[in-house]
Amino acid sequence: MAQISTFKGKQIRQGLQLLLAALLLTGCDSPQTSHDQVSEFTRHHNKAVYKALPFDDKTDFEQAERGLIARDPQLSISDEQGAVLWQIGDYDFVKGDAPDSVNPSLWRQAKLNGMHGLYQVTQGIYQIRGYDIANMSLIKGQTGWIIVDPLTAFESAQAALAMAQKHLGEIKVTGLILTHSHIDHFGGALAVINPELEPNVPVIAPKHFMAEATSENILAGVTMARRAGYMYGRNLAKSATGKVDSGLGKGSVFGRMGVVPPNRLIDQTGQTLTIDGVEFEFQYTPNSEAPAELTFYLPLHKAFAGAELVSRQMHNLYTLRGAKVRDALSWSNHIEDARRLFSDAEIYFGSHHWPIWGNSAIDQFLRGQRDIYKFIHDQTLRLSYKGLTPSEIAETLTLPDTLATSFSNRGYYGTVSHNAKAVYQAYYGWYDGNPANLNPLPPAASAKKYITAMGGEQAVLTLGEAAIANGEYRWAAELLNHLVFANDSESAKLLLAQAYQQLAYQAESAPWRDSYLSAAQELTQGKSTNVISLTMMRDLLEHAPVPRFFDAMAATLNADDAQGEVLSFVFELTDRNEKHVLWLENSVLHHRPYDGQEALEFEVNAQIRISHSLFMDIVLGEASLLDLAGSDELSIEGSTIDLVGFLAMLDKQKEPFNIVEP
Repeated sequence: MAQISTFKGKQIRQGLQLLLAALLLTGCDSPQTSHDQVSEFTRHHNKAVYKALPFDDKTDFEQAERGLIARDPQLSISDEQGAVLWQIGDYDFVKGDAPDSVNPSLWRQAKLNGMHGLYQVTQGIYQIRGYDIANMSLIKGQTGWIIVDPLTAFESAQAALAMAQKHLGEIKVTGLILTHSHIDHFGGALAVINPELEPNVPVIAPKHFMAEATSENILAGVTMARRAGYMYGRNLAKSATGKVDSGLGKGSVFGRMGVVPPNRLIDQTGQTLTIDGVEFEFQYTPNSEAPAELTFYLPLHKAFAGAELVSRQMHNLYTLRGAKVRDALSWSNHIEDARRLFSDAEIYFGSHHWPIWGNSAIDQFLRGQRDIYKFIHDQTLRLSYKGLTPSEIAETLTLPDTLATSFSNRGYYGTVSHNAKAVYQAYYGWYDGNPANLNPLPPAASAKKYITAMGGEQAVLTLGEAAIANGEYRWAAELLNHLVFANDSESAKLLLAQAYQQLAYQAESAPWRDSYLSAAQELTQGKSTNVISLTMMRDLLEHAPVPRFFDAMAATLNADDAQGEVLSFVFELTDRNEKHVLWLENSVLHHRPYDGQEALEFEVNAQIRISHSLFMDIVLGEASLLDLAGSDELSIEGSTIDLVGFLAMLDKQKEPFNIVEP
């Protein structure tokens, strides 16, 4: 999601465009090989995967298909304007044996995630899978249905409910559970209930849900959105040489996103609620996969709903889009608590992937999930005690065979490598203790010196070609990255794209694959410039606390332009009975609530009175503050000139920033 600030509508749009733009990756000839050719080294690597894992075990496929009621092979989801947001047929190529261009283990996961439709988990519990990256679960109550996790978007949730209603009868919603604060589990809530018309429907979520659901991407969103474009391969063609899966599921539906604020919060483990006659026992699991998260148990069904505390893969302790590092130890402990609390469970179902049946199988699954995070945590610390740096730990650490041979522990999303670095970062930060890394030259300056020291551009190109010819793709990437940053060399870009493509074809992790392929695409095609509308997020952003938008505004202040300036403004949201004072000094923008009565330390340059609705128009880039000066919902008292001068100090992000080029 994109960073939000009062006057940065353009920046928001250009950030989120990276999540949705579509640009095909086409082949480009290079001095060594065509861009999409699979090398013998990659073929050998992927063949070795078959020998390392129990591909003959079909249990997951049996479980993923168990309980199927119906599926729509023509599934297609569109927005109100008719634009296609999602169609399952895009992944019809994922069948049969893995092609040489895809790691066989990832291909297996992609096939499992492609099993979509309406499923019966057990009597009274159903799931709709494959309509978004997450699952929607439906639990039968005495008078209606309790919905769990209404997907990412209004459109996908609406399509999922239509599928359920077609086969289960009328879906009268008598409860809504939002398991955690990631948008793929609540963004479609307004398709499930209308809180104005149905105010008495219980909406259950973990404590701090609303703050976490609306805060992370407001401040970090521009950078996070740009990086997410790589992590999720949003600009890649869906093909055997492009995007095949996301690990967690096929991919998210980016349509109209909103939220229904909870009216009942879970803030402790052991809390119980009876919803429409169904007894729920909740587990509060903060600081695990999400800052605000819960799981629950249904005693009548002996069913444990694990939310995203557990999933059929290794998850991220650090996500490549750039979120805060997650607490590996806390996460592991929460899983062990769940294993003990719900030890009589005969059914597990989650917010992603497919269920598990049988008490022993569930116990084994939970033990494995518990131990991958604890193993990475403990062994990263052990190796750090010996002085190993993050990159050395990542290169050294491998899961024990008892964990690694279970497909549910494989790194389809997170990896041992970047999760180990996350543990190191959580305890020690970015610095590895070596003074050479305390204040190194920035990439472009360092690259120029490396190229000179290695004998110039042609010498490095020759070394890069040799590395690729020898299958040393990581070394080739390191070498050629220096050359791209030093000289912006077109020849180096083509070679570097080859190295990235082979690394992608070998990757078991879908985000690694997508990141490598996205980098290769930009090196050969350039950055996408498609722009999308952000009105789809309005229903969510309207619930975000206004101070977070002012925080984001402060983060866009150009300190050089603000040098020596002292300014202050009062913003009054007329229909929210909110006032905030903003003041600028020492090239820092501050803000705080203001009651309008207290004496201020400084003269106010202008007071802006604006409705919250118009404020959101400006936030979303649908209106300009000064252009709307004549509106009944906006008035400016004081110096308009000072206000214009202040707005000019806020950076305007005109296009996506570079990642793989200087």
